[in-house]
Amino acid sequence: MPVVSLEKQGQIAMITIDNPPVNIYSKAVVEALSQTADEVKNDPDVKVVIVTGAGVRAFMAGGNIKEFPEWIGKGADYAKEKSRWLQAPLRKIETFSVPTIAAINGPALGGGLELALCCDILIAEEQVKLGLSEVTLGIIPGSGGMQRLPWLIGKAKAKEMIFTGKPLIAAEAKEIGMVNHVVPKGKSLEKALELAREICKFSFPILMYAKRAVEEGYEQTMDEGLVTEAEYFGKVFETKNVREGLQAFIEKRNPRFLDQ
Repeated sequence: MPVVSLEKQGQIAMITIDNPPVNIYSKAVVEALSQTADEVKNDPDVKVVIVTGAGVRAFMAGGNIKEFPEWIGKGADYAKEKSRWLQAPLRKIETFSVPTIAAINGPALGGGLELALCCDILIAEEQVKLGLSEVTLGIIPGSGGMQRLPWLIGKAKAKEMIFTGKPLIAAEAKEIGMVNHVVPKGKSLEKALELAREICKFSFPILMYAKRAVEEGYEQTMDEGLVTEAEYFGKVFETKNVREGLQAFIEKRNPRFLDQ
């Protein structure tokens, strides 16, 4: 059975990690997730991507710790390359042109949280725990968590989570801005699909420009970011949708946006 599955519901692509019993980020998952990400990226019909885990025991529990001893004693460069290998599929997901949603239906620890952090919107079920627990194993996160988590919740709180390895419950994660929504057990995918369908009402170019403006501007100074925003604002006025959107507002009707 495939350890990563891809399902489409209209313009929504759903990537599911399916590596029982707890969806470990194993070698097979790394390779399959990379291939699946390429497939989604090259599909022009996809407008929103949902990432989730199969079963109820975990979203993704983290890396395959049993593989790690094989990396000992081979030098820092070898371990560095392994880290880059782990990072690659997640970076592909992070750089999708379309909005992405993580439907966190179970514990998201270590590599599991690092996967969720690649998504634009995080939805967590009330029972889940989220954390970077690598320090408890004598290692540090290596799949991008130490870069993305501070962007999301600030350096001080991120350092506390990384230094202690202590996970947060979903409500705590929402309180500090790590997740967007906390939902009852078993409802994360339902909420993700609800949001995805809402987003799908709008056109691909508008969503793409909005995402690029936020992502690029976030790493720039305010003055640079304002220029970036203005550039994408200008691109919007080259699409057919700006005329349709404004005309629909004037005519007091729902717009009929085109994906071009």
